[in-house]
Amino acid sequence: MTLAAGVSKFEAVTMAPPDPILGVSEAFRADTSDAKLNLGVGAYRTEELQPLVLNVVKKAEKKMLESGENKEYLPIEGLAAFNKATAELLLGADSPAIKEGRVATVQGLSGTGSLRLGAAFIQRYFPGAKVLISSPTWGNHKNIFNDAGVPWSEYRYFEPKTVGLDFEGMMADIKDAPSGSFILLHGCAHNPTGIDPTPEQWEKIADLIEEKGHMAFFDVAYQGFASGSLDQDADSVRLFVKRGLEILVAQSYSKNLGLYAERIGAINAVVHSSDVAVRVKSQLKRLARPMYSNPPVHGAKIVANVVGDAALFDEWRAEMEMMAGRIKTVRQRLYDDLSTKDKSGKDWSFVLKQIGMFSFTGLNRAQSDNMSDKWHVYMTKDGRISLAGLSLAKCSYLADAIIDSYYNVQ
Repeated sequence: MTLAAGVSKFEAVTMAPPDPILGVSEAFRADTSDAKLNLGVGAYRTEELQPLVLNVVKKAEKKMLESGENKEYLPIEGLAAFNKATAELLLGADSPAIKEGRVATVQGLSGTGSLRLGAAFIQRYFPGAKVLISSPTWGNHKNIFNDAGVPWSEYRYFEPKTVGLDFEGMMADIKDAPSGSFILLHGCAHNPTGIDPTPEQWEKIADLIEEKGHMAFFDVAYQGFASGSLDQDADSVRLFVKRGLEILVAQSYSKNLGLYAERIGAINAVVHSSDVAVRVKSQLKRLARPMYSNPPVHGAKIVANVVGDAALFDEWRAEMEMMAGRIKTVRQRLYDDLSTKDKSGKDWSFVLKQIGMFSFTGLNRAQSDNMSDKWHVYMTKDGRISLAGLSLAKCSYLADAIIDSYYNVQ
């Protein structure tokens, strides 16, 4: 058998650019330096910088294995026990919205897949509506809405001078958006900045969204992983629901249960009536069917088993507190080392004011390049570092790298 000669019919296909986040790991693996440090990907590491499988996950999997569960297809909407558990974790088990049947929940392919399903829903049932995305935001948000054919623009969020929240700019841009826009909000631990609105600011955001007839679309990727409390990290979402506002919420269990490879999450719509919820869920299922038919079962059963067993649930909360606590300790040490080593008197307290697994250093692209080229510290080019990939032993080295890059590279 011989291949037909001639120009390939795929000749017009161009090389795609490397992924800005996953490409960091590729560069890290190619570096042969013993000093190298990967602070690009948002994945939790132990103090020894090794991946962690939670003990509670191991116990849930053992329980599943011993029960001899099968591998049959799930329904399009996913595992019922998971959908019940994830809605209750998000809104609280005593939520009136749940009790009144006003929540439509469909299991999705982690946070990314759940956002994509929500974007497809917006494109079909709110044609022409614009989504407002924070500047900066997680690198995949724009890809998701672009591929769904949903127009988007940005609202101001980060203030470089203070390395804090540009709340006035954020409010002004939300106010100026066309009525009926969707405002993409990070439920907690904003990625990449680690800067969250205060409770008072969340109230004002809700006021403005209600006034303008907008709808909030929450991305909740770090519930329980940011503060160590599942309830505290859901306060922003619950505030909107308590006020009777209809919302969309995407969830992920990659971080808080360490189920990165299981691709387990959900898309939720909290609406005004049970009748609307039934119809919304039916259309989310209709969208999911040609995308991926039905979701995987393994991660869903892990979540359902952990949440449904009181002892496992308590152990999970303890392990979340441990992970969140280690990141807070590393954050404090990095601040201490920066403050001690930098003799200029620069205020590095923004490191402590940020929350979650990331810190937005304020370094520009050239300075970030210096971090990798000279110091073998790999990070995204917007200046974000993942503190979840940092150990106490490496804080001093990282502080040296940041100070050198900040002062010696323009």
